[in-house]
Amino acid sequence: MQENRPQFKRPSKKHEPKGLTILYEDRDILVVNKMNGLLTMSTAREKENTAYFLLTDYVKKGNPRSKSRIFIVHRLDRETSGVLVFAKSEPAKRYLQDNWATFHKTYYAVVHGQLAEKEGIITSYLVENQLHRMYSINNPEKGKFSKTGYRVVRESDQLSLLEIDLFTGTKNQIRVQFSEEGHPVAGDKMYGVKDRGVKRLALHSASLKLTHPFTKETMVFETDIPAYFKVLLKH
Repeated sequence: MQENRPQFKRPSKKHEPKGLTILYEDRDILVVNKMNGLLTMSTAREKENTAYFLLTDYVKKGNPRSKSRIFIVHRLDRETSGVLVFAKSEPAKRYLQDNWATFHKTYYAVVHGQLAEKEGIITSYLVENQLHRMYSINNPEKGKFSKTGYRVVRESDQLSLLEIDLFTGTKNQIRVQFSEEGHPVAGDKMYGVKDRGVKRLALHSASLKLTHPFTKETMVFETDIPAYFKVLLKH
């Protein structure tokens, strides 16, 4: 329990970063809704326009000498929007990562075509090639077991809106598995088809249910389905 921990005071609104909506914050965790197009962490090409960089500046309240910092727990692809959680200490990071597989994650995606089975589970063993592209193999010793549940929420003639339960967290898991099923995510330039007029990858981390690293309270963070997903289905 945390009765003896000092009350947390959030930084002022003026320090809130662009491209990120803060859903929840206390002394131990920071949960945001990330817009699509923003990296989670830096790459060789991009150092500053990332959720990690922007939120580090946010917790420092603009003071470069501040010892406040955040720790990366998990990542979302650059073009994927939605719920992203950071830890504010090493112990909190370790707890969240050690228990990550037990937390419940829900995504929404718009995929090409209409699925024959309107509800189901996809499993495969995923590996990465030298071009950093993921694909499925039949060898459980070389591939990482990946499990995805889905339910069709809405359909048009050419697209389907899916609610997805992510049971495991392999890189690009949703994108690869639905592409291999013949239903790539709309706007997916790596695993999909050329989508003229599709403005973004239609994949969104909608909700996350976790256990707080110190209070052990069950917490649920939810976001709305991006309005653009509904627009796509009307075309």
